[in-house]
Amino acid sequence: MLKISIIGAGSEFTQNIVVDILTIKGLDEGIIALVDIDAERLEIAHQLVEKIIEKTGKKWSVIGSTDRRKVIADSDFVINQIEVAGLHTVKLEYEIPLKYGVKQCIGDTLGPGGLFKTLRTLPAWLAIVKDIEELAPNTTILNYTNPMSAVTLATTKVTTIPVVGLCHSIQNTSNDLARYLGIPYEELKWRAGGINHMSWFVELAHNGKDMYPVLRDKMKDPELLAKDPVKFDAMQYLGAFVSESSGHFSEYIPYYRKRQDLIDKHCSTGYNGGTGFYANSWPTWRKENDEEIRRKLTGELEIKLESSDEYAAVIIEGMVKNEPKVIYGNVLNQGLIENLKPDGVVEVACLVDRNGVHPTRFGRLPEHLAALCRSNQAFFELAVDAALTKDKEMAMHALMVDPLTAAVCSLGEIKAMFDELYEAERNYIEI
Repeated sequence: MLKISIIGAGSEFTQNIVVDILTIKGLDEGIIALVDIDAERLEIAHQLVEKIIEKTGKKWSVIGSTDRRKVIADSDFVINQIEVAGLHTVKLEYEIPLKYGVKQCIGDTLGPGGLFKTLRTLPAWLAIVKDIEELAPNTTILNYTNPMSAVTLATTKVTTIPVVGLCHSIQNTSNDLARYLGIPYEELKWRAGGINHMSWFVELAHNGKDMYPVLRDKMKDPELLAKDPVKFDAMQYLGAFVSESSGHFSEYIPYYRKRQDLIDKHCSTGYNGGTGFYANSWPTWRKENDEEIRRKLTGELEIKLESSDEYAAVIIEGMVKNEPKVIYGNVLNQGLIENLKPDGVVEVACLVDRNGVHPTRFGRLPEHLAALCRSNQAFFELAVDAALTKDKEMAMHALMVDPLTAAVCSLGEIKAMFDELYEAERNYIEI
């Protein structure tokens, strides 16, 4: 019987992923195993999944435990969506760098926040991977946890179990582009590749016509420009539209957040670049997510069986039913994108069938776009190796090559910031 384990089941992703799985035609029975170290959040997730199963009328069952070893054995798929000590650290990782002039919007992938999230997350995740190797060696790991590239890269370094990192930025961005251009989504032809949160749409066409001149003309409309201000501005100079939100992307390159006047010009509020947006919002989002689930359990809110644009269920359907699918996944490069690190993680189109996830060759990115990706890859490589070898100095060097931090601070200031963050979070990291 098909078995799918979800680690970090209290996450907001759980409902969408479970609905997606349970609405796959022909998959009428199986086991969903839920794991979360927070017993209260695990319980409401368990009740929610039971409600979804009941609503679908299928013969799935759900089990759960705060002890993953009790429930994950023989899983066909393990979905990772853990968050490690986020409530305790999100303010620290925003407010301490702010003292040094580093103004993060999200701060959970690169930058000071991304570094320390990597250092917090990897020890916990790699302990889980050891249990997966022992108890479910024939599984496929689907990773949703950020920092996506770092977590996926670390996984490839410690196990031969297949792993693919999954995000929704490619789906969201391609839909955005169709909407900006006024073209039906199914008629937009596009090709994208790069790294997670920095995949470049190198081709954009409709009925054989290049759509980039049209997009550049449309961005003259202030209302459209305001929908994605950083990404439109970057496209104007770099020649390609990029995945992820404008606010998140503004942290991955050195051009938009190093001075307040640039932030004022290019970054607005929320996901479009608001300074402190994630740190100030995330605790509230978590509380609101839990409250929304409780209202669904009481029947105050409806549980809708609407498919999301997440890729987990697409992979599961493709592998279990041997139905060919195409997804965009984060995988080890190994020559897929020729001018990115061969042993780094890249985001490319992947084919799916009963034999698993098969990345496709992209070729070469335009060199200037590859160079921007490589700076991020260097950060991930240093951060991951620092966590794996417990090398504090290497972790500091990762922060020194981070594009935003380096654009704002001197080396001495970066060391002082790193030391302050390290002291504030030493109870949550293992270096």
